Amino acid sequence: MEITEIRITLRDDNKLKGFASITLDDAFVIRGLKIIEGATGPFIAMPSRKRRDGTFQDIAHPINIETREWMEGLIITAYKQELQAAEGGQARRDSGESRGDEPGSAMEESF
Repeated sequence: MEITEIRITLRDDNKLKGFASITLDDAFVIRGLKIIEGATGPFIAMPSRKRRDGTFQDIAHPINIETREWMEGLIITAYKQELQAAEGGQARRDSGESRGDEPGSAMEESF
């Protein structure tokens, strides 16, 4: 399995620093990964939905630590590159624009 594309949408919230979408093997997309600023640095929160009891359940997630670390490392690297480009005034194609792939966007499907 290979991550063939990572798209980052930056946010300037207190803890929520951005959203990520990844494409696996040019065949499967996972949207709605959150980039969160934690006590020891940024980490990735998997896409989730709110249950009726108020708790959250991951929709998609790695099933072992090796895959989580691999995925998180690539996404955090892409996030840092996007952040550097934004701070350097180099507007990238996805910076600051809603593409409809983050939760709550107009293009999000509800089931």
